[in-house]
Amino acid sequence: MNHGERFVFIAEWYDPNASLFRRYELLFYPGDGSVEMHDVKNHRTFLKRTKYDDLHLEDLFIGNKVNVFSRQLVLVDYGDQYTARQLGSRKEKKEAMDFHIDHQSRPFLNELIQFITSGPTIAMEILRDDAICEWKRLLGPANSGMARTDAPGSLRALFGTDGIRNAVHGPNSFASAAREMELFFPSSGVCGPANTAKFTNCTCCIIKPHAISEGLLGKILMAIRDAGFDISAMQMFNMDRVNVEEFYEVYKGVVSEYNEMVTEMYSGPCVAMEIQQNNPTKTFREFCGPADPEIARHLRPGTLRAVFGKTKIQNAVHCTDLPEDGLLEVQYFFKILDN
Repeated sequence: MNHGERFVFIAEWYDPNASLFRRYELLFYPGDGSVEMHDVKNHRTFLKRTKYDDLHLEDLFIGNKVNVFSRQLVLVDYGDQYTARQLGSRKEKKEAMDFHIDHQSRPFLNELIQFITSGPTIAMEILRDDAICEWKRLLGPANSGMARTDAPGSLRALFGTDGIRNAVHGPNSFASAAREMELFFPSSGVCGPANTAKFTNCTCCIIKPHAISEGLLGKILMAIRDAGFDISAMQMFNMDRVNVEEFYEVYKGVVSEYNEMVTEMYSGPCVAMEIQQNNPTKTFREFCGPADPEIARHLRPGTLRAVFGKTKIQNAVHCTDLPEDGLLEVQYFFKILDN
């Protein structure tokens, strides 16, 4: 082993006294198992290089939580290009191999793993009577070329390319469905795959429960993407009243509809997103339009709230108002609630 080799990660620690996340550069030297930490904000050494036997190379992947001298750190990014190249795909490929265990002996396995780890994916739990059979019917044949002939209205016929790039996956049996659900949404309390939030140059958008129940999720997502915004993280949450009041605290005593806003947000599932673009908070807030959909339809008729909103409470989406709050709102969902 190269004793001079080192791997660098950006790590965050939540300081309960200051109620904020502190960011560090974590260096790990696999040759002797030593660690070193630098305070990113203050540009100073936080921990001199010290041997630490409780941290191992296999612990180092984005999204994992590691303990370094009783301080729990979350690894949020790679600290240099070398680390990204050497370790970047290791965890993702193992997860993909576990997911596609039924294809271990197939000749196309390597191509499939390469494709599924080439970018973000969305995992969903879908409920209905006879869900597995009905989902398979909606998907169509595994090869998109065959699907366009045999089931031209199926998802793979409409959105897939071939047998690997076939748009969507579905389990073949109840046992496969149960295994796959456990990989993405563990029932044992362990963490599933890390979310994809980047926590840089971002703002927050929440698709409200009424829009979800009205079947508008897909249309709103398409509108956001068509407008040129990058959805870098997305997750469904079922918030309780305490969470919503904490999130909406800035509006308490300021907005007369505060109580109604709170009630709407915990009335059902919502979808939170990290949105990225240049000057994201200002440009995305303008794209959402005025909070009152009636005003939006007169002044900004092409905005999200004008198109999908109903009332000032059920106005389809929440968006961050102030640039300095964009990162904080994203962190609330993808660090605090997700954990």
